[in-house]
Amino acid sequence: MTAVVSGLDRTDPEGEIARTVATCRNWGRWGEDDRLGTLNHLTDEMRAAAAGLVRRGRAYSLSLPFDMDGPQKGWRRRTNPVHTMLDTGTDAAAGTQGFPHGLGGADDVVAMPLQCSTQWDGLGHIFDHGRAWNGRPCGEVVTSEGDRVTGIEHMADRVAGRGVLLDVGRAVAGGELPDGFAITAEHLEATIAAQGAGSEVGTGDLLLIRTGQLTRARRDGWGEYAGGPAPGLSFTTAGWLQRREVAGVATDTWGFEVRPNEFDVAFQPLHQVVIPNMGLLVGEMWQLDDLAADCAEHGRYEFFLSAAPLPFTGAVGSPVNPVAVL
Repeated sequence: MTAVVSGLDRTDPEGEIARTVATCRNWGRWGEDDRLGTLNHLTDEMRAAAAGLVRRGRAYSLSLPFDMDGPQKGWRRRTNPVHTMLDTGTDAAAGTQGFPHGLGGADDVVAMPLQCSTQWDGLGHIFDHGRAWNGRPCGEVVTSEGDRVTGIEHMADRVAGRGVLLDVGRAVAGGELPDGFAITAEHLEATIAAQGAGSEVGTGDLLLIRTGQLTRARRDGWGEYAGGPAPGLSFTTAGWLQRREVAGVATDTWGFEVRPNEFDVAFQPLHQVVIPNMGLLVGEMWQLDDLAADCAEHGRYEFFLSAAPLPFTGAVGSPVNPVAVL
């Protein structure tokens, strides 16, 4: 199935992007020095209220395993994590570690691209016509030293609050959306209506969208999961996300938006709108199946979500182990 959405001129991505940016751009909204974008929607008061959503104490990790069996296949030099032991039990048993009084230990190291598995895109990840978030020249923001302005470390204590799951795969297709399926605002609204009370999406929320593609990839093999055809958000949902004032949004797909993209010649046009112009925090490759099953069983789709990025100084993305607590 290919993505077909009425109202879009497939031959004019530049024009469609410009028109959407004109209605969704948040430059200056939180001051010219802002480093947080839509995370500004999420206040301390909202975070405190979200803590009250915990009723059963059931917690779910929403992360994929970080190992060599991950989804990456080398696009843009992205590899799966490489885990190497520096010290082992074998070394301890051989007595080669040099510790006194029988002490032994193990130590290890991981080498990995920061966006090779479950992750957040930082605000320095995508540019629009040479401009980074808040209108800054991209060459002055991200250099060989990293993101010197909006590095992911600035978000380290902010990404915790009300999470809400929209299980579009279950509501629209009974489980899994086909590759190339464009999720429109109408699909999102239909999912909210199907799930009922507690599924409304509003200011400061951390929105999770399950398509079911990851379910399929884990069952059938990674295949083209990392970069190939996928269900995802339609370009036309930018306005919906802007009006809802969400703090962040994450999906169970590699690229957040529908692939192939909805224009004849394009690459990730929704990214081009929501990250550098809207300042939206975007997450990808989140494992939402276990959480979705619990939500469906109990008829409750809101929870406390903690999803802090690792504060790598100057990074434009970060691996994350999101935890939803119901």
